[in-house]
Amino acid sequence: MNTEVRQNEQERIKKNVLSRMKRIEGQVRGIQRMIDDGKECEDILVQVRAVRSALQSANKLILKRYMIRCHVEAMESGESQEESLEKFIKVLTSFLDG
Repeated sequence: MNTEVRQNEQERIKKNVLSRMKRIEGQVRGIQRMIDDGKECEDILVQVRAVRSALQSANKLILKRYMIRCHVEAMESGESQEESLEKFIKVLTSFLDG
């Protein structure tokens, strides 16, 4: 996969993530309205679970984009695969540590 293809993939993922984030933002506003309107806790929790799931999906795409970007930058800078992998591991472990 050449650099241009990877950059196109990064841009596609970026647009997808932004679209998902806007949808999640709307879902969160909906949850706020449900709370304000005194809706049933069970219904609110269903929506919270949907937002959490949507965020997890977005997280996967963000990590994929980061991996692609790290690889492209490593290739362009002459960085070793080990150095590139170490950067990614650092980001991934800090994400997982929460």
